[in-house]
Amino acid sequence: MLFPMRARAVLLLILAALLWSLGGLLIKIVDWSPMAIAGTRSGIAALVMLAFRPRMRLVWSGPQLGGALCYAATVILFVVANKWTTAANAILLQYTAPVYVALLSGWLLKERITRIDIAAIAAALGGMVLFFLDDLAGGGFRGNIVAILGGVAFAGTALFLRRQKDGSPLESVFLGNILAFLVGLPAMLASSPAAGSWPGLLLLGVFQLGLSYILYAEAIRHVTALEAILVPVIEPVLNPVWVFLLLGEQPGKWAVLGGAVVLGSVLLRALARPGTPKARR
Repeated sequence: MLFPMRARAVLLLILAALLWSLGGLLIKIVDWSPMAIAGTRSGIAALVMLAFRPRMRLVWSGPQLGGALCYAATVILFVVANKWTTAANAILLQYTAPVYVALLSGWLLKERITRIDIAAIAAALGGMVLFFLDDLAGGGFRGNIVAILGGVAFAGTALFLRRQKDGSPLESVFLGNILAFLVGLPAMLASSPAAGSWPGLLLLGVFQLGLSYILYAEAIRHVTALEAILVPVIEPVLNPVWVFLLLGEQPGKWAVLGGAVVLGSVLLRALARPGTPKARR
């Protein structure tokens, strides 16, 4: 039956989002440079994925390489953004990704853009503007820019992984982790993490990145690219909550309002989506 397969995919997306939501907290408590954290996290995640699937099917196709590049950019930019701005800004701005997926899915995946898509895009862009009303100087501003670029990369990841729905998207993620590891290697060799940082790094690599993307790569074979971005919206809700509860980092009022607008537009778009996409047979 098709419905149980689709329901299983949605459940996998929710579980992946729960694991992703730990990222802001864990990155904040690891005392090391952003590039070193990103490289180490991806190196550990690559080993987890290789243990899960020892024989990776590397075909070096355009979608596989495109997915790897976008994924590497996503995970690197997310770490940098979390170090340069608040966890709320970093994750909520990354979740402008549905805007870019809606704009590009027609070209890459032959999916039609509806009026509801256009309304969601306008609302999300308005929410993005509100983020900059809290902090227009210093680290907050540059961190917001990096977070927006991370949203573009995240959208590209979903699109390229979805293009491989009849194959195995996990290989793109594996290659992306190798690339992120190599990019972060100079920073990793230049210094060592502070004492007590390794538990956080292991949690980041094994669960927050490794296991989560194993789940995500399997789920995206059975849902559309837009849904693969929309379903995990619980991540930006939970991410700053963990940081606030354990570290006391509180987002500004305009960032909260902007986040509410962005998430509201995404959730309304998901609820209003007509029909059910065809599941993979």
